[in-house]
Amino acid sequence: MDHIQCNFCKKLFYRKRSQVLLAKKHYCSVTCQNDDKKKGQIFSCHLCHRKVYKKNKDINKSKGKNFFCSIQCSNSWLGSRRRGRYHPNWIDGSFSYKNILSRTSVSGKCRLCQETDRRVLAVHHLDRDRTNNSVSNLIWLCHNCHFLAHHDAGEVDKLTNLVNRNGHQ
Repeated sequence: MDHIQCNFCKKLFYRKRSQVLLAKKHYCSVTCQNDDKKKGQIFSCHLCHRKVYKKNKDINKSKGKNFFCSIQCSNSWLGSRRRGRYHPNWIDGSFSYKNILSRTSVSGKCRLCQETDRRVLAVHHLDRDRTNNSVSNLIWLCHNCHFLAHHDAGEVDKLTNLVNRNGHQ
């Protein structure tokens, strides 16, 4: 048995002489062998500062050179950059229908299917004029019902009758 040094971590370990003669490089473990093959770099996550390894091809493809440890960190950072005046639909703050309707006493549920999960609720303009943001023109619809309200004539009639019969609640 020969006492040799790992080519990656420099740790001393024992190896049979026959094995030493067969290999050009010697590793104390499979982990060291795999780590030695990596040619990329270690970066700090742009959001949480956790250490993350990135391959050279990923480094070269990156436009902003902001690297993230996970999809969650990436989405959180992107989401924070797309709020308010940085949102692609921003026009002098008038796109914030959800905020307008949230500050009123209108119950937060879909007028058609009664869904109450705020994550799937959208604001619908009854007159389909996005610039008319009066509370009497806005109602809550889930994304599914909102799509149908814009694309299905039967649902449009159903919604119109419901609003005319019950009024704005």
